[in-house]
Amino acid sequence: MARHGGGRGWYGKLIGAALGVTILATGASVWTAQAGATGGAAPKAPAAAERAVEPVAVTIAHASEKGARGVNITIDDGPDPNWTPQVLDVLREHGVQATFCMVGTQAKAYPDLVKKVVAEGHRLCDHSVSHDTAMDKNSQTYQSQQILDAERMITEASGGVRPMYYRAPGGAFTPYSRKLAASRGMRPLGWNVDTKDFERPGADAIVATVRRELANGPTLLFHDAGGDRSQTVEALRRVLPWLAAQGYTCGFPVR
Repeated sequence: MARHGGGRGWYGKLIGAALGVTILATGASVWTAQAGATGGAAPKAPAAAERAVEPVAVTIAHASEKGARGVNITIDDGPDPNWTPQVLDVLREHGVQATFCMVGTQAKAYPDLVKKVVAEGHRLCDHSVSHDTAMDKNSQTYQSQQILDAERMITEASGGVRPMYYRAPGGAFTPYSRKLAASRGMRPLGWNVDTKDFERPGADAIVATVRRELANGPTLLFHDAGGDRSQTVEALRRVLPWLAAQGYTCGFPVR
């Protein structure tokens, strides 16, 4: 998987908010139900006996729950108060559910958007606290802080809905980070088609990349934060009906 680094130094401004956050203990009580799995709004938290986390596979997921003609739309780096609502509008217009890979500090800053994402039937993914694309070069303690603190931030912002996946920033997975995420019920999530939309190559180029590289696999990578995402919004308006016309169904990554 490609490692993203350019054009997203804005996360450095957020890392201060992440430092010092208490690491979430592995045995802490959390809500295992994700409203997006049923397409409904977040229900009330269950009783403590129902909160146990069930581990998932440690391998990096790419396949779609929809099978051979399934496609996974994944949206990284938000939520963002300008672009996330526009992305949600496009998804709703085309009846598509997506997986939103959220940065912990962003989720903490915009909890109403996190709740809106869940209420509209989408799934959540832990994308670390501060989007450090070199976190695989750091200690296991640091990796734990990035993953577990983000899990807590996203869960709290959503009103109790836990992320179902973990996507390492820039694909910076390690055996340790995958095992840790999987132990928390978050399937490591990769991608097959990197649209390069964060480079703002133009909506035409983004659409062309999807059409050219879809044969590589079903998981498509877009962004709803980190800069001007107007090209992403326009590309999604064109990509989603094209996928439907080709006989693809948008769904969620396997768990």
